[in-house]
Amino acid sequence: MTSNYAEKLYDGYGQSFEIDEVLFEQQTDSWHLIIFRNKKFGTVMALDGIIQTTEKDEFVYHEMLTHVPLFAHGAAKRVLIIGGGDGGILREVLKHQEVEHVTQVEIDQAVIDMCKTYLPNHSQGAFDDARANIVIADGIEFVQQTDEKFDVIISDCTDPVGPGEVLFSSAFYEGCKRCLNAGGVFVAQNGVAYMQVEEVLTTRRRLSPYFKDQTFYCAAVPTYIGGNMTLAWGSDNASLPSQSLDLIEQRFAASGIKTRYYNPAMHCGSFALPQFVVDALKDA
Repeated sequence: MTSNYAEKLYDGYGQSFEIDEVLFEQQTDSWHLIIFRNKKFGTVMALDGIIQTTEKDEFVYHEMLTHVPLFAHGAAKRVLIIGGGDGGILREVLKHQEVEHVTQVEIDQAVIDMCKTYLPNHSQGAFDDARANIVIADGIEFVQQTDEKFDVIISDCTDPVGPGEVLFSSAFYEGCKRCLNAGGVFVAQNGVAYMQVEEVLTTRRRLSPYFKDQTFYCAAVPTYIGGNMTLAWGSDNASLPSQSLDLIEQRFAASGIKTRYYNPAMHCGSFALPQFVVDALKDA
């Protein structure tokens, strides 16, 4: 008999997945992790009642969180990834041949090892790339202490509850700003705006002391239910979100990168925010 996994992210509203096969499950005093197979979404990973990633739709999230800042910047040579233990962001960053070095900071090596085992299509060997430097450390401590500088910083973290909460804090954003090169870009996942609009407002307020331009762009990820995700954007170059379609098309064509969701039109259109978000941001 097939069992179901019911997500518990929101009160009174949610989604469920049929569990065709449990691949891994662990319950500790502080968290519950399960990895299972589902006929529609392939391998699914969930933590504490919240879907983290799925094999079938991960490309939407990983492409948009990576290619939008990298093609907007246009000349990023050094990239920092905070979190992202499944390797999806690293995989996409390494498709950019102008990128010379990627540092990925993951708090737990076991996360990387588990994802290599159960979600190998996320990383596709990216952890073995010579340009990748994997650092097992706390993300907030790294950005506060490192002497390195980066052109693009991507924060691929869980929702702002439990251990992931510090990666939505002012102290984390301040640390990211201190190790970001002039004209650089910081991006981070920021939840589903319709269901979590307060997160958008909080992030805008916390980014504003450190970045002249704090905005958001959107991506529609099927398993992150409730409407479009908002992805946070911070930079001192306010012109980057409004670059022309022609320029992004030129950069994309020159890269030779093949994508399944991202394209230059999606890039430019993703910065158009729903009116309820625009109105909410006026209060921030």
